[in-house]
Amino acid sequence: MSQAAVTPTASPAPALAGAAARATALSKVYGEGETRVVALDSVSVEFGRGRFTAIMGPSGSGKSTLMHCMAGLDTISAGSARIGETELSGLSDRRLTALRRDKIGFVFQAFNLLPTLNAIENITLPMDIAGRKPDQEWLELVIRTIGLSERLRHRPSQLSGGQQQRVAVARALASRPEIIFADEPTGNLDSRSGAQVLGFLQDSVRELGRTVVMVTHDPMAASYADRVIFLADGRITDELPAPTPEEVLDRMRRFDTEDRTS
Repeated sequence: MSQAAVTPTASPAPALAGAAARATALSKVYGEGETRVVALDSVSVEFGRGRFTAIMGPSGSGKSTLMHCMAGLDTISAGSARIGETELSGLSDRRLTALRRDKIGFVFQAFNLLPTLNAIENITLPMDIAGRKPDQEWLELVIRTIGLSERLRHRPSQLSGGQQQRVAVARALASRPEIIFADEPTGNLDSRSGAQVLGFLQDSVRELGRTVVMVTHDPMAASYADRVIFLADGRITDELPAPTPEEVLDRMRRFDTEDRTS
C-alpha cells in the first residue's frame, strides 16, 4: 500500500467529467399522520466521477437514508435519484437488481464475507453468482492495490478485521462499478486497521478512478475524502472541501451547539 494507506493525502486527483450519481429534490418520508417522519427533505446533491465524498451529520440526520436511496436500496417518496443517467424510480425489480450488480459496489460495517470461502473467492463471488468472468487485468490491479496478494488463499478466520474489510472493499471494486457506497466501513476496526481501509478507498479513487460515497461519524475518516457534506434534519446544511480532521470536528461541534440552543 502507498503512504495514503496510513495518512490522508492532501492533493485529490482531478474529478472526471460528469456526475456518477445525483439527487434532485429527493425526499423520503416514512409513515403517515402522527407517525409521519421526514427522513430526507428535498435534498439535491451531485457526486462527481472520480471523487471521494463523505456524508456526516448527527444521529437521525438522514445520512444513511440518503446513501440507501442513492444506492437503490430504499425507495424515494419524491424527487429524483440517478446513477449516471439512469433514473432509479420506476425501474422494475429486475432492472434495479441488474443496475446494482453492474454499476454499484457496496461496503458496510459488517464484513459480510462467507467463512467457507477464501479471500479471492469472496472477492469474485458476486461475479460468480452472476455467471460473469472478471476482467483479469482489472482484478489483478485491485488485488495489487489492496496489498493482500499473499493472503488471497486465506479464509476470513485467518485474516485480521482490517484485512477482512479490505477484502470486502476489493469485492465492491472487482466488478468495476461506477460508484461505491460505504456505510461506516471502519466502525468495527481499530485505528490502524481503519486507516488501512480508508487508504485503500482513497487509492481506489486516486489510482483506480472509482467514485466513493462514504457515510461516517468519524472526523479522521472524513478527512480522507475530497469533500464532506453535512446533513441535519434531512437537509444538507453545509459542505467542506479538502477537509481536515480539525475542521470536520469543529463543524460537528457546531451541530451539538445548535441542537442545545434550538
